[in-house]
Amino acid sequence: MNNRKTAGIITAVVGLSAIIAFFNAGMGTSVLSWPLEAYLGVAFTIGWLTSMPTFLAYLIAALIFILIAIACYKLGSWFYGLVAG
Repeated sequence: MNNRKTAGIITAVVGLSAIIAFFNAGMGTSVLSWPLEAYLGVAFTIGWLTSMPTFLAYLIAALIFILIAIACYKLGSWFYGLVAG
């Protein structure tokens, strides 16, 4: 695995962690339950605002987190290519 992929993976992990921490700021839950709370919170918000079926809200919430991870990975590998190149 080259350095560009490593930088992308690190950026994706840091980006997802930052989004999860943002969604759970000020809550009294433990840090270990933050990812689940963030996922359930996003699914609830999607379902409540759009009145769509529950399974579709959970699917879209999962897709949102996957797209955030992919975007952070691409951004990190692109930025590493600019800095290293």
